[in-house]
Amino acid sequence: MGRMERYYEVGGKMSISEVRQVALGKSKLRLSETAIQRVKNARKALETMLEESERIYGVNTGVGALQDTKRPINNSFFALGKKILRSHATGVGKATEEHIVRGAMTLLVNSLAKGHSGVRKRVIDVLIEMLNEGILPFVPRKGSVGSSGDLAPLAHMALPLIGEGEVIDEGERVKSIKILKRENLSPLKLDPREALALVNGTYFMTSLSLFNVANATKLITAAEITAALSFEALKAHTSPLDPKLNELRPHPGQQQTAKFMRLLMEGSSLIDSKKQNVQDAYSLRCVPQVLGSVRDALSFSRSIIEREINSVTDNPLLFWEDEMKAVSGGNFHGSPIALSQENLGTAIASLANISERRIARLLDEKLSDLPAFLTSDPRNNSGFMLMQYTAAALVAENKVLAHPVNVDSLPTSANQEDYNNFGLVSARKTKQILAHACTVIAIEALCAAQAIDLTNSAIDLGNGTKKAYKRIRETIPYLKRDSTPLYTLIHKAETLIREGDLTEAVGDIR
Repeated sequence: MGRMERYYEVGGKMSISEVRQVALGKSKLRLSETAIQRVKNARKALETMLEESERIYGVNTGVGALQDTKRPINNSFFALGKKILRSHATGVGKATEEHIVRGAMTLLVNSLAKGHSGVRKRVIDVLIEMLNEGILPFVPRKGSVGSSGDLAPLAHMALPLIGEGEVIDEGERVKSIKILKRENLSPLKLDPREALALVNGTYFMTSLSLFNVANATKLITAAEITAALSFEALKAHTSPLDPKLNELRPHPGQQQTAKFMRLLMEGSSLIDSKKQNVQDAYSLRCVPQVLGSVRDALSFSRSIIEREINSVTDNPLLFWEDEMKAVSGGNFHGSPIALSQENLGTAIASLANISERRIARLLDEKLSDLPAFLTSDPRNNSGFMLMQYTAAALVAENKVLAHPVNVDSLPTSANQEDYNNFGLVSARKTKQILAHACTVIAIEALCAAQAIDLTNSAIDLGNGTKKAYKRIRETIPYLKRDSTPLYTLIHKAETLIREGDLTEAVGDIR
C-alpha cells in the first residue's frame, strides 16, 4: 500500500514546520473552501472598483516612480502583466537552492489565498500545481533590495506561469514552456494586478530566514553540548551554572542554557575537580550569559518568522468585507526580516567566537593541563594545532559577514523607493555565518573528545555528555598520531551537528 500524501490547506495559519515540510517536498498544498471564497470576493471587489474607474496602483497606473502614469483598461491590458514580469526579472548569479524556491512559492500561495490581492483563483491553482508536481522555477540568487519585497527573484519565479523564463528539470535549466507542455499546463494571461501580486512580497527572504532559524535551533543545542564537553575536559567549575546565581539575572535564554548544561553534566566526577583556581576564564564562566543571549536572539527571530509566514506582504491590498477599497502601503518592506536576521547573524557569530576561545584553551598546555595540541607525542606529531587556525579563520570571516547591510540603505526607482533594507542579503549572510559556526562547533567537539581520551576520563563524564561523547566516537575515532588528514574528521563532526545526531544522542533531558 502506497504512502498517503500529506496536504496542508493554505489561506489560514501555517507553522514554520509546515512550510519547511512543503519546501522540502514532504507535503503538498491545497486551497481551503474558505480561502477559495475569499479569493473570489477579492477578485470581484477589484473588478467592481475598476468598473467605477477607481485609481488603483499598478493596475491602471504605472509602478514605482511611474506611479502617476495612467494605464487604460483596453485590449493591451493583459500584455502589461507580461511586461511587468519581464522588466522585473533582473536577477543574477547561481540558482537559488530548491528548498528556498519551494518555500517562497509556499509563502506566496499562502499570502494570495488570504484574499487581499485580487488575483483569480486560477493563478493560485497553477502555482499550487507547479509546487505539488515539482515544477521548479530557475531563480538567480542575487538582485533583491528587500523593499517592495523580493521583486527580482519573485519575477523569475513567476515567469514560468506565462510560459517564459526557465525551470530546473533534473538539475538542468530548461525553457519553461517545454515543461509546461510536458505537464499539459497552459501559460496564463496575467493582468497587471496579478503580475504585481506575484512580484510583491517578502517570500524569498522569509523562506531563507525560516531555514536559518531551524538550523540555528539545532546549532545552539549542539553548542551547549559541546561547551559542556569542554567544561569536563578542562575540569571547569560549575558555579556559573548555579540556579540561584542565574535567577538573579532572569533572561530566559540564560536560564535555559544554565539548566541544560547542569543536566548534561549531572553525575560527572570531572567538573569542579581542579582546585588550583577559584574561577575559570570567561569562555567557560560566561557560557550561560553568551549562549543564553544567542537563545534569546533566536527566539526573537523565530517570532518574527512565525508572524511573517502568515502575513500579507503585497501592495496595494484589497478590502471588501466592511468597505470596498484598495489601500496602498508598505507591508512588502523587509525591515522586520532584515533586522531579525542581522540580529541572529551577530548572535551566531558570538557563539562561534566563544567556541574558538575554548578550542584555543584546550590546545594550550599552559592553560589546559593537557598535552600540547592534544597529542600524546608532541615531538613527532602536530596534533590538533591547525584546527584552531581553521576556527580562527572562520571566526574572522564571520566578523565581516556580521556587519549589518540594512543600515547601508541605497535608494532605487528615482528615489521613489528611497529606503531599502536588503533583507535577502541579510538572510544570505546569516546562512554563511551559520555554516561557519557549525564548523567551529564541530572542531570544539573534536578537541573536547580528544582531550577526554587523553586523560582516560570518558567513564567519569556526566549522564548527558557521556551520550554525546559516545556518539562522536561511533563516527570519529581517537587520534593517536597524525595518521589521517584532519579535514575528514572535521567533515564528519560537522555532519553530526548539522543533521542533529549529536543532539538526538543526548535526548530530551531538559
